[in-house]
Amino acid sequence: MLPLFRRVTLGVGVAFVLSLVVLQAQGTDPLVGTWKLNVAASTYDPGPPPKSITRTVEDWGGGVLVAVVRGVDAKGDPTWAHCAFRYDGKDYPYASNTSPGTSPAFTTLAFKRVDANTYEITVKVVGIVVQTQTGSVSKDGKTDTVRTKGANSQGQSVNNVTVWDKQ
Repeated sequence: MLPLFRRVTLGVGVAFVLSLVVLQAQGTDPLVGTWKLNVAASTYDPGPPPKSITRTVEDWGGGVLVAVVRGVDAKGDPTWAHCAFRYDGKDYPYASNTSPGTSPAFTTLAFKRVDANTYEITVKVVGIVVQTQTGSVSKDGKTDTVRTKGANSQGQSVNNVTVWDKQ
């Protein structure tokens, strides 16, 4: 029989290896990567849709993700947005140059993880909820479908479904 010290050391070593296996099996967040908006597969109500958008989500460690979005709006003007966040339901600052009239001038986003492939975003303007978004990354990790409900800057009801293809 092994002495107590060796059994404890062996137990800690086995637990460490098993935790690494579990972490590796879980993989990275399925939202991490570069995504291109599939305009043809998306619906914008009300429209018009943007000409193009590319979203890049990076894992900065410690549970912090950073999303950078660049695109071209329906008028042909360049757009950008940026948000660093965690899946903790807290408000995080959102910065963008989104064209007036296409969406509210969002000030914060709050992200929550629903399950391994599903997330929710609460969109606020100066503390008031204006939109909710539910995103779902497909099991194969190649498509992210986001359903947006709420209002735009003119107070019109928004009911969008955007489809994103992983690059």
